[in-house]
Amino acid sequence: MLIWDGNSFEPMKGIKALAMLSGGLDSILAAKLILEQGVNVEAINFSGFFCSFKKGGSPAGNAAEMLGIPLKVVCVGNEYLRMLRKPKHGYGRHMNPCVDCKIFMLKEAKKYAEETGASFIFTGEVLDERPMSQHMKALKIIEEESGLKRRLLRPLSAKLLPETNVERKGLIDREKLLGIRGRSRKPQMRLAEDFGIKTYPSPAGGCLLTEKEFANILNDLFMNKKRCSIDDVTLLKVGRHFRFGRSKIIVGRNEAENKVLAVEKARNDYFFEVPAIAGPITILQGLKTKKAVAIAAELTAFYSDAKSNSVTVNFGKEKLDRSVAVTIPAKSKVDNLRIV
Repeated sequence: MLIWDGNSFEPMKGIKALAMLSGGLDSILAAKLILEQGVNVEAINFSGFFCSFKKGGSPAGNAAEMLGIPLKVVCVGNEYLRMLRKPKHGYGRHMNPCVDCKIFMLKEAKKYAEETGASFIFTGEVLDERPMSQHMKALKIIEEESGLKRRLLRPLSAKLLPETNVERKGLIDREKLLGIRGRSRKPQMRLAEDFGIKTYPSPAGGCLLTEKEFANILNDLFMNKKRCSIDDVTLLKVGRHFRFGRSKIIVGRNEAENKVLAVEKARNDYFFEVPAIAGPITILQGLKTKKAVAIAAELTAFYSDAKSNSVTVNFGKEKLDRSVAVTIPAKSKVDNLRIV
């Protein structure tokens, strides 16, 4: 057998492949096709603050368990955040830098493949399935800029793509790969049935960057803060978000979010609460003028269970040692402040 060392192929017993496993049906099927050829498969998944898992845990973790393969989970960090601010190939419909995102992940996967002795890397990409990142030109760009030209296998569409070194050198039988193309999932669903795969996630969702509301909140953060940290972005997933000039206000939606805001707020942030009445925890970030404090207090009162139109709201940095009396604002004012 042969193995890729990152630059060339050298003789070696056995084949090991690294799967880019999102946990969606395409990546599951790609892994299944490679496993069917007797290849030892390990999976890698990139997780982080832009994943929106629903109930049932991580799709990649569930898929790896079903396939019976080990899974390496990599949490993206500040380097990914820097890419996200200015993606070379731009955004999709919202704040999703799909081409740059795949290049970023494949570069990291390439390093891991070299460390673990994987013969090649493969993905579940399907030609023309996604308009931004899976047309022919995009697939070529992703290969080249990740340093994987002719070294990246896409089993579901391989017969429609140029032959890779993996196939040419005989590590994989090209005839046993597929030629799926387009946005219809019917071929994949039929293949899943053939493989006896009955449970898999729906094709939509999973990335917060493709969601309009989250994209707006993230764009607001980038526009108003030159240096963002992972902590800043993590808080975007929590609460209702409002903007007043250079001040940012986050209002909890439930008890769980209130706890997160109370713990994750920065040292210089103010937090607000209506005493003795059920309601949210609110944090005030950025500029803390008298007017900004009043607005944060008004929003806290608006989302509380207060019955009176006039409400006293406690606030402070480390302790709720200060208070301000506010009038519950009109819904129109709240809507105008909300980042949408």
